[in-house]
Amino acid sequence: MTLKLVYPTLAMILWIFVVLVIVFLRRQAAFKSKQVRLADVAVSSEGYPEPARLAAANFSNQFETPVVFFALIMLAMEVGASGYAMAGLAWAFVASRVVHTLIHVGSNAMKPRAGVFALGVLILFLMWVGVVLAVV
Repeated sequence: MTLKLVYPTLAMILWIFVVLVIVFLRRQAAFKSKQVRLADVAVSSEGYPEPARLAAANFSNQFETPVVFFALIMLAMEVGASGYAMAGLAWAFVASRVVHTLIHVGSNAMKPRAGVFALGVLILFLMWVGVVLAVV
């Protein structure tokens, strides 16, 4: 049943909104603390303090590999590759994105962040394999 894939997809979309709220709150905090003025960021977001820039960079990241995730989910649903293995992979990808965000907007430690990113890409590849196997 394809509903198994709808839930992690909805969770991924919700996470994107959560990251957007983080961006908003960090930018709002920068204005309230007078670390930045509207004129400082009218043309470029580089005037924001680092916490706000990290959150914004992570928000941009939500439109990179997750786009492949959404395409794979649609393909999996179309070709009937919507079993428990695919659902497990989908949830694992969502979890990898949550952990990636927490690292990115937290310590921004590059080694663990890169490792989590690589794990997410591996999960996407395994999802792709699942879709390919369903059509051959």
